[in-house]
Amino acid sequence: MKRETRNNWLAAAGASVLFAAATLFVNRRGSYDLHGRVVLITGGSRGLGLILARQAVAEGARVAICARDADELERARQDLLLTGAAEADVLTLTHDITSEQEVRTMVTEVETRLGPVDVLINNAGIILGGPLENMDVRDYEESMALHFWAPLHAMYAVLPSMRRRRAGRIVNISSLGGKVALPHLMPYSASKFALVGLSEGFRAELRQYDISVTTVCPGLMRTGSPGHALVKGQQQKEYAWFSIADSLPGLTMSADQAARQIWNACRRGDGEVILSLPAKLLAAFHGLLPGTTTDILSWLNRALPATGESPVANMRLSGYESEFSITQSPLTTLTRKAARENNE
Repeated sequence: MKRETRNNWLAAAGASVLFAAATLFVNRRGSYDLHGRVVLITGGSRGLGLILARQAVAEGARVAICARDADELERARQDLLLTGAAEADVLTLTHDITSEQEVRTMVTEVETRLGPVDVLINNAGIILGGPLENMDVRDYEESMALHFWAPLHAMYAVLPSMRRRRAGRIVNISSLGGKVALPHLMPYSASKFALVGLSEGFRAELRQYDISVTTVCPGLMRTGSPGHALVKGQQQKEYAWFSIADSLPGLTMSADQAARQIWNACRRGDGEVILSLPAKLLAAFHGLLPGTTTDILSWLNRALPATGESPVANMRLSGYESEFSITQSPLTTLTRKAARENNE
C-alpha cells in the first residue's frame, strides 16, 4: 500500500511538472518583434479579431482590420485608437472576403497605405449550429467560402511580397472543430477541417522561403460571439446549449489569454497551437482513438436538441433572434460581459 501511495504521488508530481512546463512554453514569447510590423486581420472588427488587433497595436504594430460591417469597423477603430495607437497606424477596410477580387483589393490597399503585409491573420468565421437534417448544401458552401476559400485567396494575395522578402508570418484560425467533428456543427467542422489541411500544407511548402504558417485550433473561448452565431432546427434550444457552454469557466478560455497565446505561437513560428486544456485533451484522445471518440460523441449527440420539424426549422436565425429567459440568465453572464467588452 505504501508503494502504491508513493507511486501515486510520483505520478501526480510528474503530471504537475509537465503541466507547468507546457504552461511556460505556451507563454514563451519568441523573438519575432511586432513593433513596426504591418498586420492584417480579417474579421477584426469584434471578438477574437479585435482582441488580437488590440494586443498588436499595444506592441507598436501597424494594424489593418477587415470586416463587412462599416459601423462595426468604425467602433473597432475608435477602440484601437483608445489603446494609444496613432491614427496613421490603424486602417479599417470594408470588404467581403468571400470574393477573390475583393481580397486582392484589400491587400493592395494595405500595401499602399501601410506597406507590405508582415503578418496575415485569417480570423473571419461563422458558426452555424443545428442537426444534420436541418442543414442544406448552401450551409456547407457558405462555410467553405469563408473558412477555406477566403484564407486561400488572402494567402495567395500576400505571398508574392513575402516570398520576395523571404519573410512573413501567416496565422490561420481554425478550431477544435477542425480536429474533431463535433455534432450539430457539420458545415462548420467540415470547413475547419479543410482549413487545417490547407494551413499545414502551406507551412510545409513555405518554410523554404522563411515564411511561417501557424494553425490555431481553439476550443470554446469567451469572446462574446454567440449572439452572432446562426442556428437552425429548434433554434432556441440550439442557441441555449451553445451560449451556456460558451460561458462555463472550466470549459471555456478567456479570449484575452487565447489571443496572447496566439501571438506567442506566431512569434515562435509554431506549426500548431490548440487552445484550452479541454480542447487539448479531446484532440489528443481523438488522435489516439478516433473511432472511440466518434462513438462517444454520438452519445453526446443524443442529448442535443432533436431535428426541428416546424415550418421555420430550416431557417437560419441569429443567436440574438433566438434569445429567451435561459439565455439571458446568470448562466450566460460571462458571455454577455465579453460581448460588451469586444464590440459584439
